[in-house]
Amino acid sequence: MLTSDSMSLLWLTYLGLSLVVLVTGYLGLAFLPRLLRLPITWMVAGILLVPTRFRLPLVEEGEFHTGLAPAVVVAAVAFLERNGPVLMTSGLLVAAGALLGIAVGILQAWWFRTAATPGEEAREKSGQDDTQQHNNSRRDDRRGEQPHRPRKRREPKIG
Repeated sequence: MLTSDSMSLLWLTYLGLSLVVLVTGYLGLAFLPRLLRLPITWMVAGILLVPTRFRLPLVEEGEFHTGLAPAVVVAAVAFLERNGPVLMTSGLLVAAGALLGIAVGILQAWWFRTAATPGEEAREKSGQDDTQQHNNSRRDDRRGEQPHRPRKRREPKIG
């Protein structure tokens, strides 16, 4: 059962919270262009989701608890315990996850960018420039005539 096994419940909770962090982080970076937003979000995803094995000494002599945990958590615990070798291995995994996330984000941003360009390529091939493309006089059926004088604004009346 899911509720009886605490490790699987712990991992599902961690993955759910990581997803919340990633979505809110992506939406919080909406002021950045997509070329920067996607690599930053994927970098954080790589940092949060890279797992590693850990080994904790128990109270009794010679016994250890081993398991699988996020590398950033293992690195944080190793930093607090001043455990250099564990910090080095888990820190390298965190850095590798961050670099892999940046690479995936750049590839995804590049892929989205190339998918958005066919409209621009078609406009360049047709030979239309921007002034002719955005000229609304043809659409309004005026063909170069002066625009009509704006009408006086009429307010709605109730009753």
